Amino acid sequence: MRSEDIAKLAGVSRSTVSRVINNYSNVPEETRAKVLRVIEQHQYEPNSFARALAGKKTDTIGLFAISMNEKENTTRIYQNNYFAPFVDAVVDTSNARGCYVLIHTVYSPDDFLKVKQAFLQKRIDGGIIVGTQKDINIVREMVGLDSPLVLIDYDISEIMSEHLDRNHLAIVNSKDYEGTTEVIEHLISLGHQEIGIICGQMNTYSGRERYTAYEDTLKKHGLPMNEKFILKGDFLKETAYEEVKKLLASDEPLPTAFFSSNDDMAISAMEAFSEHGIIVPEDISIAGFDDIQLASRIQPKLTSVRLPIYEMSKAAVEKVIELCDSQQPTFSTISFPARLVERDSCQPPKK
Repeated sequence: MRSEDIAKLAGVSRSTVSRVINNYSNVPEETRAKVLRVIEQHQYEPNSFARALAGKKTDTIGLFAISMNEKENTTRIYQNNYFAPFVDAVVDTSNARGCYVLIHTVYSPDDFLKVKQAFLQKRIDGGIIVGTQKDINIVREMVGLDSPLVLIDYDISEIMSEHLDRNHLAIVNSKDYEGTTEVIEHLISLGHQEIGIICGQMNTYSGRERYTAYEDTLKKHGLPMNEKFILKGDFLKETAYEEVKKLLASDEPLPTAFFSSNDDMAISAMEAFSEHGIIVPEDISIAGFDDIQLASRIQPKLTSVRLPIYEMSKAAVEKVIELCDSQQPTFSTISFPARLVERDSCQPPKK
């Protein structure tokens, strides 16, 4: 049903229907009630694109998940232990605030065209980007669209050095450095002196923060960093599994513990160890990051650092709505603690 049909049924002009929909004050109450009654009876919804062209808000937020290290898969985002909780939390929070969510996945730089189109075509009032990699040119281009934007997991210092803090922009992070420091300190307190790492993507803020904290904490305690125990996992289960298998095939003596930059890789490493008869935690301890649901369900239960996904998602939605309502460009940042959750996968090394 179109607005013209509503106008005919209510016996008013189309412009009167438009004034009622947009809550103009210069409409007699009797006329307003008549139009609203017809709208309710026929469950009429005004076209969001037409509202955008008229300069009205669409009440729609864009959520863009960046995963350029994996091949495109139509269901991947919903099966991913990192992205799926963000999607759920953003949608739930947005719906509670009366907003819809437009979701796009980005698997290559070319896919950013989807993001640009959503902004330029006024299909969304503002956007949230999660998983952004270290590409300041793309971020600068997104910010240059002059639309409200929230980045989840991005380096604030890079934003400041590029003077992008003069726009409708907010950054939402977790305190990954502190969380990683806590888990490495925990392994050291158990008596581990040789600790390896399965790295995440080093072109992401979280990947760099987790690695830097690992390196700094070992240096603080005067503990060695063996390059053979620094495995490149890229946050991917399959890559981590192959890296661990390669290490095991080399017959190199293993460290007594591994820190994995996410739980998916930690669980894959545990599978590889098990296939070689290496028992966790009796033969080797392992700890992860993110505290996904599976972490507390596997055996042994995985020690991990809890990523505050719900709090970050809720803050991102509130920030983007706040930016949409703001007349002047504003910049803000917020960072949430990431806390260690001790379970069964770590114990003192064998004597």
